[in-house]
Amino acid sequence: MNHSGNNSTIFNVSVVIPCRNEEKYIAACLDSILTCKSRQLEISVIVCDGLSTDSTRKIVENYCTRFPNIILVDNPLQTTPNALNIGIRHSQTEYIAILGAHTTISSTYFDDVANSFRENPAADCIGGLVENVFMDNLSRAVGFSMASKFGVGNSNFRTGVKGGYVDTVAFGIYKRTVFEKIGLFDETLARNQDDEFSFRMLKNGLKIFLDLKIKSYYHVRSNWSGLFRQFYQYGFWKILVNRKHKTVTTVRQLIPFLFVSAIIINFLLSFANPIFACLLVSILTVWLIAAFIFAISGSRTFSQIILSVFSFLILHMGYGLGYLAGIIYFIILQRNPLVRHSKLTR
Repeated sequence: MNHSGNNSTIFNVSVVIPCRNEEKYIAACLDSILTCKSRQLEISVIVCDGLSTDSTRKIVENYCTRFPNIILVDNPLQTTPNALNIGIRHSQTEYIAILGAHTTISSTYFDDVANSFRENPAADCIGGLVENVFMDNLSRAVGFSMASKFGVGNSNFRTGVKGGYVDTVAFGIYKRTVFEKIGLFDETLARNQDDEFSFRMLKNGLKIFLDLKIKSYYHVRSNWSGLFRQFYQYGFWKILVNRKHKTVTTVRQLIPFLFVSAIIINFLLSFANPIFACLLVSILTVWLIAAFIFAISGSRTFSQIILSVFSFLILHMGYGLGYLAGIIYFIILQRNPLVRHSKLTR
């Protein structure tokens, strides 16, 4: 924050938006940022585009001609951490905000962020609650699974259970000094680069604060295949983060892996001894009961309950299988990621 001649405090922030082929969402994202206007704010927007092949670039270029605080830069490597780092290097402000192209914010978003930094001066990064926006019943079920404690554990920025100091946030707003102290995002990680960065922050004594008054709105994927790919990749890349830091960064990441491993092991052993078939049925029964309990708590109709239960299954299986594949690839085989792994994340 800078202090002007009239002693008013100015919150100057650069908003970095990685995107590729986001013609359906990028305009709404930019419009929501442009509604954030007050005498306390100075906002610049850096859209880092991964050489989009749809009309995304034309849309953003149109905004650039009308609004001088919006610029478009290329991200030739087309991965998220490269886009983030390009945007950070182009920024010149005291604060740097990360935002997804699928995301919109309220007109008071950055005023709320500025107030939160004033109220929590020890915080080096502040994030808010991510609320889901639904297109149809399926996206509602997918969004519910991603915001449920049963679906994602204690990811408070998704569940909104409690604010305060946390281990990670989505769409963080960082003090520039954070990047000066610990460097930029890890460009070897096509996924989980934000989790790895948060872990690196905590390891270096920096603090992350979750303020539930700050809200963003995420347009949820409306199909199960997209949900599976997303969480498979989260699980797969999490192992590379663990290998880099030689530790399991959070306990919650192990739960889907243990669930999937128990299913696979008991299924294979059931051919040798029927007791393992009983164990397999017991595991699936307990999971199913828990899934229905959580689904019923958030759904009104029977069809919504069924969709939510299946979304839980897709999420857990995707993350667990990705985590298992990551262990085999990165730990057992000691391989490094290939270009095709990065392409999977687009």
